[in-house]
Amino acid sequence: MRHIALLRGINVGGNTMIKMEELRAMFEALHFDNVASYINSGNLAFDSVSSPHVNKGETLEIALTIQIEAAIQNTFGRSIPVMVREQRHIKTILESNPFAGQFESHKEMHVLFLKEGMPADKQQQLLANQTNDERFTILGREIYCHLKLGVANSLLGKGFIEKKLKVQTTARNWRTVEKLAML
Repeated sequence: MRHIALLRGINVGGNTMIKMEELRAMFEALHFDNVASYINSGNLAFDSVSSPHVNKGETLEIALTIQIEAAIQNTFGRSIPVMVREQRHIKTILESNPFAGQFESHKEMHVLFLKEGMPADKQQQLLANQTNDERFTILGREIYCHLKLGVANSLLGKGFIEKKLKVQTTARNWRTVEKLAML
């Protein structure tokens, strides 16, 4: 089964640097096949032929996330949040875009990938802070962000979602999400 791993906050400076070839090698050491990366910011596609042990109440995605996060800690000595999705779910994300046809550039459109579903009260807080230039739709474990004025001065850019709402996410622009569907 083909999966996408999205690592949060690597290669953005400081001590977050991890070379993609080293990360791909780590994934291969986990016995994942057909490992491919896209750009230098922690986007990897892989086939999981043998599944890790899945504990009661876990999904395969959670088990893979735990396995990958532990391997990153052991290999690179860093605690890096990872979000895993089946690649076919990435295609569903593209097809379900509530802002389809409403943005002029991929730079306006972002998807935030959440580790787990967002509680209703936090959803309400986020939606209460949207404007005509900054709109959000929450579908499952993804938040669609239409940011007409870009990221810099948006709630996303200011860290509102992680700092104020305390929801762990990693963001990708629309072009990257399109590429992830094809990796």
